[in-house]
Amino acid sequence: MTVWSQVVGQADAVEVLTKAAQAAALIVRGEQAASGGMTHAWLFTGPPGSGRSVAARAFAAALQCDSGTGCGECSGCRTTMAGTHADVRLVVPEGLSISVAEMRALVQTAARRPTNGRWQVVIIEDADRLTEGAANALLKAVEEPPERTVFLLCAPSDHPDDVSVTIRSRCRGVSLRIPPAKAIAEVLVERDSVDPDTAKWAASVCGGHVGRARRLATDEAARERRAAVLRIPLGLRRPGDVFTLADELVKAAENEASEQSGTRDEIEREALKTALGAGGTGKGTASATRGSAGALKELERRQKSRATRTQRDTLDLALVDLAGFYRDVLVTASRSEAALNHPDHANDARTAAASWSPESTLRRLEAVLACREALELNVKPRIAVEAMVTTLYYG
Repeated sequence: MTVWSQVVGQADAVEVLTKAAQAAALIVRGEQAASGGMTHAWLFTGPPGSGRSVAARAFAAALQCDSGTGCGECSGCRTTMAGTHADVRLVVPEGLSISVAEMRALVQTAARRPTNGRWQVVIIEDADRLTEGAANALLKAVEEPPERTVFLLCAPSDHPDDVSVTIRSRCRGVSLRIPPAKAIAEVLVERDSVDPDTAKWAASVCGGHVGRARRLATDEAARERRAAVLRIPLGLRRPGDVFTLADELVKAAENEASEQSGTRDEIEREALKTALGAGGTGKGTASATRGSAGALKELERRQKSRATRTQRDTLDLALVDLAGFYRDVLVTASRSEAALNHPDHANDARTAAASWSPESTLRRLEAVLACREALELNVKPRIAVEAMVTTLYYG
C-alpha cells in the first residue's frame, strides 16, 4: 500500500504530486528534471476534512522515498508517515496562532542540509494561523529558499485572509476537493476495519470530513455528542430551554477539551520538572531548579492556549452540524433533490420545514454562522452561544 492510499478521493492532486516527487528524485540523482515538476514551496488548500495535511505528509514521504514514488515500504516513507523522520518537520499550532519566535526557530532549522542527502521538508498545518510576524519570517525563507529545502503549507483557501498574497505567489497550489462519500466509506472499511454499514452511515453524515467520519464510526462518545447537538433545533420549546441547551453545548466543549489535554498536560509538566532537575541530589540541583518557575509558567500558558483552541474547535464542529441541519430544512422545504447533510435526521428536517417559514429558517442559519464568526473574533463562547440559541428559539 503506497503513501498515496492515505489521500482519499483526490486523484488529480495525487497525479500532480506524484510527478513532482519523480522530478525531485531525478534532482537528487543529479539528473535533469522536467520543467515545472518540482518547486521549493507548495500550498495545499481545501475545505476542512479534505485531507490537506495528509496529502502534504504523503508528498513529504514521496520526497524522502528511496525510489521517489512513495512506495510506503522503505524507511523514508515509513518514518515520514509516522512523524519520526529526521528531515521532516511538522508544525501543528497547539494554540490559537503560530508565533514569530516559533517560525524563526523553524526557518533556522530548515536551513540545514538534509541528513540523508535528499530533502529537508517543513510541513505547516493551519498556515492561516500564522501571525503577521510569523508570516514575514516565513516569507524570507520562501523568497530565498535553502538548497534542498521544501515548504509545504496547508490552509483552507488561498484567500488573503488565510494566506498572505506574497507567500501565496511563491507557492505552487494544490487544490483539494471534498471527498465523495463512497471513497470515504471504502477507506474506513479497508484501513480501519469498520463494518460496511457503519462506514456507509459515517461517510454520509460527516460532511466530506474523513477524520470526522472515522471518529463517528469508531467512537460512541462522538456519535452521542453529534446526536445531542442535532436535538437542539426541535428541543427549544420554552424560553428557559435557551440557557439550558446553550449551557450544555458549552460544557460539552469544555469537558472534551479537558479530557483531551488533562493527561497530556500532566505528562508535560512532569517531563519539564525532570529536565529542570526536580528530584535531583547533585551539587548543581538547587541552582538548576531556581529558575524553573518561569519555564513552568510558560508551559502553563501554552497549555491554556491549547485547551482554548480545542474548546473552540469542538464548538465550531457542533456549529457546523447545526448549520447543516438548517440547510437540510431549506432543502426539504424547497423539495430539492440535493443530498442532505444529515440524512439520518430527515424526519426532523421535514418536521421543521412544516413548522418554520423559509425566512425564519434562514435567520436561524445566519445566527449559527454569526456565532462561528464571533468565536473567531474571541467573543466569550458562552455569550456567543447564548445569543445564537436565543435566535434559534425565536426564529
